[in-house]
Amino acid sequence: MTSVGSADFIRILPELVLSGFALLVMMLEPVTPAGKKTVLGWVSVVGVILAGLAAAAIAFFPGSAFSASISNDGYSVYLIELLLLIALLTLLGSMAYLERDAIDHGEYYALILMATAGGAFMVASTELIMVFIGLEISSISTYILAGYKRGELQSNESSVKYFLLGSFATAFFLYGIAFVYGLTGTTNLDVIRETLVNSPSSANPQLLWLAVILMFVGLAFKVSTAPFQIWTPDVYQGAPAPVTAYLSTAPKAAAFAVLVRLLIGSFGHVASAGPLIFWLLWISAVLTMCLGNLAALWQSNVKRLLAYSSIAHAGYILVGVTAGGAEGTSSVLFYLGGYALMNVGAFILVAHLAGADERRTDVEDFTGLAADRPGMAACLTVFMLSLAGFPSTVGFFAKFYVFRAAMHAHLTGLTVIALLNSVVSVYYYLRLVVAMYMGEGKTQVNEASIPRALGFAIAVSLIGIFFLGLFPSGLLSDLTSLHVPWL
Repeated sequence: MTSVGSADFIRILPELVLSGFALLVMMLEPVTPAGKKTVLGWVSVVGVILAGLAAAAIAFFPGSAFSASISNDGYSVYLIELLLLIALLTLLGSMAYLERDAIDHGEYYALILMATAGGAFMVASTELIMVFIGLEISSISTYILAGYKRGELQSNESSVKYFLLGSFATAFFLYGIAFVYGLTGTTNLDVIRETLVNSPSSANPQLLWLAVILMFVGLAFKVSTAPFQIWTPDVYQGAPAPVTAYLSTAPKAAAFAVLVRLLIGSFGHVASAGPLIFWLLWISAVLTMCLGNLAALWQSNVKRLLAYSSIAHAGYILVGVTAGGAEGTSSVLFYLGGYALMNVGAFILVAHLAGADERRTDVEDFTGLAADRPGMAACLTVFMLSLAGFPSTVGFFAKFYVFRAAMHAHLTGLTVIALLNSVVSVYYYLRLVVAMYMGEGKTQVNEASIPRALGFAIAVSLIGIFFLGLFPSGLLSDLTSLHVPWL
């Protein structure tokens, strides 16, 4: 039995910091006076910042931990930092919202921290059991967050749907792990790859296909890809908008990280599984893009519109996963970073504009916003244009690099379908922009000034969108040169 040393704990320092601050917040909750719970939000922000510093520090200590179940490589460090950025923006965008709706409690902040810790374990794990544990930590936290407004029927419905369907999806993933263990005698991803590549005849191809399909189903639910996306609009609409901002980005990034490790890293090198993985990803990408974009065309509620938009973006990311290789992987990582900035920013701004209890979330409610609050309208317009993929925003280069990777992988048909879907998406993003700038009448949304914490989060998102939209090559070159052992 391998002994556990200090190096093992150093390599999971970000997760330890997040877990420790989650416990600290829960201990401070009973002694924090009512009306002062925002202090716990700031404690959580400090925890996320310290976890980010820890993640930067462990980059100088590459290697594995806990009997090679955790890998501290460039791939995992980047994704952990991305999850922490999402958590930071969500926390900053949540404090005024929770206080306004009188649901400001410490458990909210603790759940965000624990969900992020679970996601961090997922992206760093090279052991399927550890992936499952991280998935459960993240999932349980987000199930509760989805129904955080306990007094609202829609929020309760959102949580129940997410919990029931999520539990089924997790069961599929666990069954897939069981089949993999039966075929290879291990759950370590590196050993699985070596076993299947060096001794391909030792694994029954049909059972291997079944294992891959089962694990794909479990992860496809988390990333909202067709045909497992049906839960997304209802859950995103029913959950508090800052929670939706988190749900649409952090769990999705973590699940895509695992999907890439599995399908490109481990099973992608297996000749018998290659064609199945390719067509599984290709078909799912096409269905996801088409269903997400076509359904979004008919939405009148902004949260549902962004929910279907989130489904469509999952399809674009799948295009990069289908391309595979170093270029496909780096394009996926770049896309996940850009998508997080624009989607979190859009949702937390909508949360503010929707007013108390989110009464104003229809597109019509935003009519004339530019005349009354030009600054807010401009910010929301930037988020919409970036999601649509307009030049000079990160959304443009995110799509460009994914499509370029697909073309270099000779996926011409898939690239053409993705481009056509991107053109279709412009219509529903511009619907909201047209309502704000060209609609007649007085806006019905919340006209209160933006709180400082929320304003800072929106500013960070906007700066990131334009910086990566104007100077994308720096980050992309860093992502391309990441140490990814299984490529």
